[in-house]
Amino acid sequence: MPRKPRPELPSRDDIRAFIRAAPGRVGKREIARHFGLGPEHQVALKGVLKSLGGSGEVAPAGHKRFTAPHRPAGGSTPASTPDSTIVQITGTDRDGDAVGRPVDWQGNGPAPMVFMHPQPRGEPALAPGERVLARLRPIGTGRMEGRTLKRLTDTPGRIVGVFSPAAPGSTLGGRIQPTDRRAKAEWTVPPGEENGAEANEIVLATPLPTGGHGLKPARVLERLGRAGEAKSVSLVVLHTHDIPQAFPEEAIAEAEAARAVTVRGRTDLRGLPLLTIDGADARDFDDAVFAEPDGAGFRLIVAIADVAHYVRPGSPLDREARKRGNSCYFPDRVVPMLPEALSNGWCSLKPHEPRGCLFVDMRIDAAGRKQSHSFGRGLMRSAARLTYEQVQAAHDAGDFSHPIAPLYAAFRALLAARVARGTLDLDLPERKVVLDEAGQVSSIAPRPRLDSHRLIEEFMVLANVCAAEELERLHQPCVYRIHAPPSEEKLESLRSFLHGFGVSLPPGDQIHPRDLDRVLQKVAGTAEAPLVNEVVLRSQSQAAYATENIGHFGLALSRYAHFTSPIRRYADLMVHRALIRGLKLGAGKDALTEGEAAGLADTAEHITGTERRAAVAERDAIDRYLAAFMADKVGATFAARVSGVTRFGLFVTVSGSGATGLLPMTALPDDFYMHDESTHSLTGRRAHRVFHLAQELQVVLAEANAITGSLMFGLAGERAASRRGPPVRGAGSSRRR
Repeated sequence: MPRKPRPELPSRDDIRAFIRAAPGRVGKREIARHFGLGPEHQVALKGVLKSLGGSGEVAPAGHKRFTAPHRPAGGSTPASTPDSTIVQITGTDRDGDAVGRPVDWQGNGPAPMVFMHPQPRGEPALAPGERVLARLRPIGTGRMEGRTLKRLTDTPGRIVGVFSPAAPGSTLGGRIQPTDRRAKAEWTVPPGEENGAEANEIVLATPLPTGGHGLKPARVLERLGRAGEAKSVSLVVLHTHDIPQAFPEEAIAEAEAARAVTVRGRTDLRGLPLLTIDGADARDFDDAVFAEPDGAGFRLIVAIADVAHYVRPGSPLDREARKRGNSCYFPDRVVPMLPEALSNGWCSLKPHEPRGCLFVDMRIDAAGRKQSHSFGRGLMRSAARLTYEQVQAAHDAGDFSHPIAPLYAAFRALLAARVARGTLDLDLPERKVVLDEAGQVSSIAPRPRLDSHRLIEEFMVLANVCAAEELERLHQPCVYRIHAPPSEEKLESLRSFLHGFGVSLPPGDQIHPRDLDRVLQKVAGTAEAPLVNEVVLRSQSQAAYATENIGHFGLALSRYAHFTSPIRRYADLMVHRALIRGLKLGAGKDALTEGEAAGLADTAEHITGTERRAAVAERDAIDRYLAAFMADKVGATFAARVSGVTRFGLFVTVSGSGATGLLPMTALPDDFYMHDESTHSLTGRRAHRVFHLAQELQVVLAEANAITGSLMFGLAGERAASRRGPPVRGAGSSRRR
């Protein structure tokens, strides 16, 4: 008799769904019985359960048993709060005790701040990054007290900060000032735990068993460099956000053993004048474009570096690429997803050098509507590496030394199709931080937005649409790039806000991106435009990766998958592998495997997380560079715009540089301020003075902390009343006495 095939280990999604649907506690035995698993699956199953528990997707419920996580409902009464939930530690209060946020907040409004009760004597203090199962109780509006029931992370959290040694002759040890602005207290370093750290060095530390209340002790694990050095900003950010830096030796060896591809089994594109067009500071070149007239329309080719040829499923390179999820970009460096031998070598489409590629050959009509597409695996040679500025200048001057004119003609057709489709085009300027040779900020300016940028974006969007359509046609699994429409609650808040400007949205919870774009067009060029753009942005959901397609709201596309940047995004590599498998483009060693296909939902969830981590880290780095840039300007007056409104004050962004900091409630004129979330405003009850999002203000820089990257401002020309006691915060209000 043929042997009955062994069942495969179910995906994280399947295991999580089973635990959440179960009426009580479950363990490995119940899970194995339900999915028909054998002893050979026990180790892997244990690892999955450990991971699910650590991430808060399921809750520990006794010895080696789990249940669905408790979710705070955020109701108006204490009865709506469950006994326990999973809390992620985000910082410390001024007494050194941990504060955090619920991991899975389902209530109305923002997640509450959780003030954790000190750990028992002899237990290491909680530090940023840790997750705990905690019993919560409300202690005020937006505030809860938490008591740790169980630590869910394997290792204590980590502390990144600046070390200060003890005074000579002191027996008290040193101190660490955290670089995370959410940490309000220092950590002590007992004698003998300094690990050789010197004054003003940035260190990585871990909590030690605590003696109770007061500042918590920590041990220095690693010395990272001196505060103020050019490299210190990125080092702090990388360690704060736990972004991998060094590649394993086996991954480096595999990358350095790579060799050029041959034309065998590939389409020869070397005679085609494909162009790479990137920013002047681009560090990798993974896409090239070509266009030519085709009847009444155009033929477009987008060629992408063949990363799948070098990064095989399950290899050391692949494991590290998946772990990283994506590259991270900072003003002074890039932390690549792949080692330099690939990211800046065999997978970089350098001019005049043959490179393997995956390409899509597309036809569009004169209105920019796609007529057909086909994918292939090729060998190409970039005709030139051009910057956006060079391409725009050549087009404006009528320079025909490169085939640029057909690119712009095809772009205009694609742009017409985009307008007809009705997409959301927010006008939100980006800032570019330029460093000098010493690593200090030399200039900060808005990043220019040229037609050449939009040209490449439109070509890439069309290629990504083709990839998703092709995988569906081939019945292959796909990692979609999804973007959900705004939630009903956010839409209602947006409607309320726009009503004040005499602007309306269609009724109901079904809205098209063109409806929002029409709003932006109505206010374009007015003083209210920055405010409306900000509020529309805040109404949007975050884009994500998923195996279940819900479309891309912002681009008004029913299907969309990232295909164009496999050097720096693992999602694109998975799409390449699925195309290789579906189209049989090669021997199959670099195609998507059955195991990968089964775990694709987990991969999508993982890389969504790494992408968001990178985005936060990149913003954090820029904020720190800006704080260092502003450090010698304390006392200076700046034109600024309100970029955030909270119960505790305003966030303001300086015009030109984009530096953002807090204008605290204590710096506002004396009054009782009502916070209105729907209008993003603070209104003084007595003087009726209103502060609102995007309002222009003159501010004075009061403090610039290069260590934490934080800025503090005051109002220029106004004298804030002295405080006679702390501000009283009620529901939706703050009072200055």
